[in-house]
Formats: sequence, structure tokens, C-alpha cells
Amino acid sequence: MSYIDPKLQSRFESLPIELKNAILERNVRLYTLNDLIQVLERIVEEGE
Repeated sequence: MSYIDPKLQSRFESLPIELKNAILERNVRLYTLNDLIQVLERIVEEGE
């Protein structure tokens, strides 16, 4: 199950719903902005 640190919640919520779903499906744990950026970079690399 994915976890989004409350400090990142507003940034996460600003993303489009499709992108939020793609992140949550990966079962990641996001504690920092860098964590979020790394997941977004992986999604872009994979062409989702």
C-alpha cells in the first residue's frame, strides 16, 4: 500500500487524477519531494 507523507499531500493532490492513480498503483512510500520526483521520472521513462 502506498504512503504519502502529510507534508507532500498538497503537492500530490495537485497532480492529475491519472497520475495520482499511477503513483498509488506502484505501492511506493513518499516521504520527500525527491521521492515524488523519482517516481514521476520512472513513470515518464516507462511511458505510462
